[in-house]
Amino acid sequence: MDAQGRGRAGGIDPADQWVYDPKTGSYELRLDHADGAGPAPGPGSSPSAITEPGSSASSFAPSSKASSGAAARPKAAPGGRREVPGPRATGRRGSPAAKPGAAAGGKAGTKTGSRAAAAKAAAATGRRKPKPKKSTKKKVLLWTGGTLAFVLVGGSLGAYLLYEHFNNNLNKVDVGINNGAVTKGPVNILVIGTDKRDGEGNAGYGDEGSVGHADTTLLFHVSEDRSNATALSIPRDMITDIPECATKKDGKTKSIPGSKGVRFNESLGQEERDPGCTWRTVEQLTGLKVTHFMMADFNAVKKMSSAVGGVEVCLAKDINDPKSHLKLSKGRHKIEGEDALAFVRTRHSVGFESDLDRIKLQQQFLSSMIREMKSDDTFTNPKKLYNLGDAATKSLTVDSGIGSVSDLTRLAKDLSRVNLKNITFATVPVVDNPAEGPHHKTVVLDKAKAEPLFAMVRQDVSLTEVKEKEKKQQEQADAKQAALLQGPRSAPAAVRVKVLNGSGRMGAAQEAVSWMQNSKGLVRSSNGGNASGGKKVDKTVLEFAPAQADQARRLADVMGLSADALKQSSATTAPAEMTLTLGSDFKAAGTPVHVEAPAKAPEDIQRVEADDKNICAK
Repeated sequence: MDAQGRGRAGGIDPADQWVYDPKTGSYELRLDHADGAGPAPGPGSSPSAITEPGSSASSFAPSSKASSGAAARPKAAPGGRREVPGPRATGRRGSPAAKPGAAAGGKAGTKTGSRAAAAKAAAATGRRKPKPKKSTKKKVLLWTGGTLAFVLVGGSLGAYLLYEHFNNNLNKVDVGINNGAVTKGPVNILVIGTDKRDGEGNAGYGDEGSVGHADTTLLFHVSEDRSNATALSIPRDMITDIPECATKKDGKTKSIPGSKGVRFNESLGQEERDPGCTWRTVEQLTGLKVTHFMMADFNAVKKMSSAVGGVEVCLAKDINDPKSHLKLSKGRHKIEGEDALAFVRTRHSVGFESDLDRIKLQQQFLSSMIREMKSDDTFTNPKKLYNLGDAATKSLTVDSGIGSVSDLTRLAKDLSRVNLKNITFATVPVVDNPAEGPHHKTVVLDKAKAEPLFAMVRQDVSLTEVKEKEKKQQEQADAKQAALLQGPRSAPAAVRVKVLNGSGRMGAAQEAVSWMQNSKGLVRSSNGGNASGGKKVDKTVLEFAPAQADQARRLADVMGLSADALKQSSATTAPAEMTLTLGSDFKAAGTPVHVEAPAKAPEDIQRVEADDKNICAK
């Protein structure tokens, strides 16, 4: 079907008919250039132009009517000579006038509107037409046209595009948590690649009829200031505990019992668990609050890799894996479709033939895909943008908070601020399961390495080495914050604080107040109930005025708060009491809230930086 729901004429792909108009800075869909037809609305739109969510102007604004075929040609002068149009208003050599027929003495066959008249006047006076400014609408299109892609397998990937008709492609799952598309704080997106075997393009891989498990899982963390991102790959064969979770189906809620000491991939599919169960398992494992989830299947990788024109990968040796059907020679290759899927599924010809080795391939593929998605070649190619949106939304399942293309667009625009050089992929540290003897099939969490890594992510510490200038700026900011803990402390009885519960755990505020009053002498502490809106927050925060700094330092000592937890206002008059909002990092009264994250990640954790083009699989 073409962009207006009609069959393709002459086999023309509607994505080929998007034309960039430098005068408006917009893309227009011209369905029939030969007839001089004007631009049509974008795919799936009403006859009016598509409007980018949150804006008042169209990203694909219609232009004035095109001139007829007769008017588009210079008129023949007497004697059979064809009049040559005057110089283009921009003054470039060899260019025609701004509009056919605009040369002196020439007559246009059809009026072309005020722009043509302006061009004619400019040509007559010889003045140059001002260079069009870069359109804000074009920038919006670039931001939202697949700026951020998450590409995972077993296989999964997501992309965000503007076209509203993709809404019907999206599948949604209500996981009982409905976060807004955009948040002011850090963002944690759970990306799940399921090995589900039914559905278009998924047949022929593995066990036919499989319900689909969390075959590949990645938690994509974006810092609060959007300066950096860390993607944590979670091994599917890691032994962990899966908490009890509720699922919704056909309007009914069902509680699924938890399981102890099972593979992580059983958090999805097994016992009718939905992505909400994987969501809660990841939160329990990492201490990070998940904001949204995206889930896709095998077919997504094939379609998306083809939509961007292939993804470049590198091999340090020849690979011939009969199980994944990957056969590639040593060196660099641009792969798509079945080859791309085989690449991210293979493990028997690399490393120690384990799932951990396969994760390294996936991270290389992901990094390359993101580079391709962020490239100018993709941003400025309407056909690629159209194909990306179509492929992604047909394969994508999301939570209800981002269950529309407009929501996905807002999220993509927000997260696109992260610089490629500050995106790092890392694998959650694990060791062979000691309970299995010499032949290991599963792994367990390496807590000594994992906990510092999780703490870094929770506290927005980048795993990427930053430039010296950025490092100094961060050090200065850290020093300023740390200074809040330097100075005198009030007596415990002089500390006045209201405690709010944003931990997500019932009774946490009263538990903290009772402990502070009875064990620490903070007798003027009080329970303020739930945090604003009753929402769960990630980090514990203490808000106070400069005049209350002595009290704040005493409370920080008592609660085990780091400098990052202190939020000093500029108020000249102090409120009656400080406000302490407990976050999900509050575990129990008497347990320090913040464990200071290391400045650098452990040296031997497996990681890949997204802008590194020199990675080759061994």
